[in-house]
Amino acid sequence: MSEPKDKPTAPAHARTRRHSVTTEVPAESIEIVPVDENPRKNEHLRVALDARVERPGRGNGLSAYQFDPQSLPELDLDQVDTSCIVLGKRLSAPLLVGAMTGGTAQAGAVNRVLATAAELCGVGFCLGSQRAMLDLAGDHVRSFAMREVAPTTLLLGNIGAIQLRDHLSGKDLERLALAVGADGMMVHLNPLQEAIQPEGDRDWRGVYDALGDVAASCGLPVLVKEVGAGLSATSLNRLKLLGIAGVETAGVGGTSWSYIEALRHRGRTPQAIAGEVLADFGTCTADSLQLARVAFANRVVIASGGLRNGLEVAKCMALGASACAMAAPFLQAATVGVEAVVTEILGVIETLRITMFLVGAPDVHQLGQTPLVRTASCTPR
Repeated sequence: MSEPKDKPTAPAHARTRRHSVTTEVPAESIEIVPVDENPRKNEHLRVALDARVERPGRGNGLSAYQFDPQSLPELDLDQVDTSCIVLGKRLSAPLLVGAMTGGTAQAGAVNRVLATAAELCGVGFCLGSQRAMLDLAGDHVRSFAMREVAPTTLLLGNIGAIQLRDHLSGKDLERLALAVGADGMMVHLNPLQEAIQPEGDRDWRGVYDALGDVAASCGLPVLVKEVGAGLSATSLNRLKLLGIAGVETAGVGGTSWSYIEALRHRGRTPQAIAGEVLADFGTCTADSLQLARVAFANRVVIASGGLRNGLEVAKCMALGASACAMAAPFLQAATVGVEAVVTEILGVIETLRITMFLVGAPDVHQLGQTPLVRTASCTPR
């Protein structure tokens, strides 16, 4: 079946399947303005579009690495294959639309735009925190239920580690995933964000043991991700002892959730000051990725944290990533509509494909074997 003519379409080399998508959210329905139904979630959306939270200090570390370009690549660009398999799902490229939002009607509209674009382009999609749907009430579930617009692509659910300790068993986590048709669940670690957040969870005792118990009893893949501070060697060495399917780095160098929470304070409070000072606290993406690949040698490692283009995706794949997640560029595009997000996704994929051509890598596996030259260390921008 051909796609409707009024839908944006991806070229054949940028996706692995064709299908019709029948739902599109008009751009005007996702204007980023605060509403009363869940002020914190909608405020997060608004503040995330503030330029000040974008790479406020150090970069993601990827500028320290360069490819050795091949002026004689001996490849046909049209035959370069960007596809890969992640958690059993074939994707057109090693790319996921990173976790952003959920839990309100406004957030649900944003998710539908992003998920529709992900399905059209054949890339994965990650839900924002599903904390709001813990009771599985219909209104909250709807803002996360994206299978209507993304019936076939990789879909990952998301919940905070604190919620595992306080509310969820492995079977509960499984039910949370099945309620939205997720292929697996991300559990996010965000102690820095919670410490700065006005209404944050400040008691993190017992989280590690709860994570281990839940991962061992959940029937779906469980992955653990950071939220902008990167996974350090110490954290990774602890996490590798648990029965999780993999990790996502979410390293320093992208949107700072510490800074976002600082901006949410009314006035110059002690927490707001701390949020500004600690805006780039943690491990940069390039370093966290390599540490994660060592700790999780045969498991999934998703690189994220300030990735903004296909060249950075290519670098992460060469440094050992199984796939990469990007969020901020797609959130900006989502305020315009599905077609704008599709354009951004395809731009990332095309840049990745051309980079692979220029370094002599015919497929993603070969890209992973392509050396990078380190030219500098992670330094302030």
